[in-house]
Amino acid sequence: MPSKPPGLKSLADLKSVQRTLAETREREAAQAAARAAAEKKRLAEQDLFSRAIGATQPLRRQAAVPLAPEPPAPIPFQHQLDEQRVLRESISDEFDVTTLLDVDDAMSFRRPGIGTDVTRKLRAGEWAIQRQVDLHGLRSDAAREALGAFIRTAHRQGVRCVRVVHGKGLGSPGKQPVLKTKAQRWLIQKNEVLAFVQAKPAEGGAGALVVLLAPVGR
Repeated sequence: MPSKPPGLKSLADLKSVQRTLAETREREAAQAAARAAAEKKRLAEQDLFSRAIGATQPLRRQAAVPLAPEPPAPIPFQHQLDEQRVLRESISDEFDVTTLLDVDDAMSFRRPGIGTDVTRKLRAGEWAIQRQVDLHGLRSDAAREALGAFIRTAHRQGVRCVRVVHGKGLGSPGKQPVLKTKAQRWLIQKNEVLAFVQAKPAEGGAGALVVLLAPVGR
């Protein structure tokens, strides 16, 4: 049997290597062509965008405008003044009114400088009663607060004549009109009150007072 020609195996290997190299070069060439095509497309699209928007220039830097700090919450000055005024005008149960009351056929009060004609007209009903507050049945502290708030509000709204119903004290211990005496004492301490008289029988009699308030601004 004849022997295999020497070097045949090496030739086959060489061809295989050459074929592999050729495939590698083709693959690399294809990849390079693909990259080149992609870059060309990107440049074309960039150029198309540049032509579409035209020439550009950088934006000027806008000067920064410092913002004012947030203003503090408003201080409720009027509310504070009202509270201070209430404290200054707080009414006491210990105030002595005996020297200030006119005790005649019907008890009355008039502030210094107010003539007797004022209480006379008040009794005669020359001022129409515009508002009233009923303290009858309230405890002393509640009655004092209710009366003070009523007088302040009425005066602020320009009301001139009001009626204060305090009751005759028939349900009080010893049948003494405790609230009646205190109501007189409280009213005398209110700066808004110019005068008061005992109400006429048809308006409450001994169980109520008709009060004249000062004009607004006085």
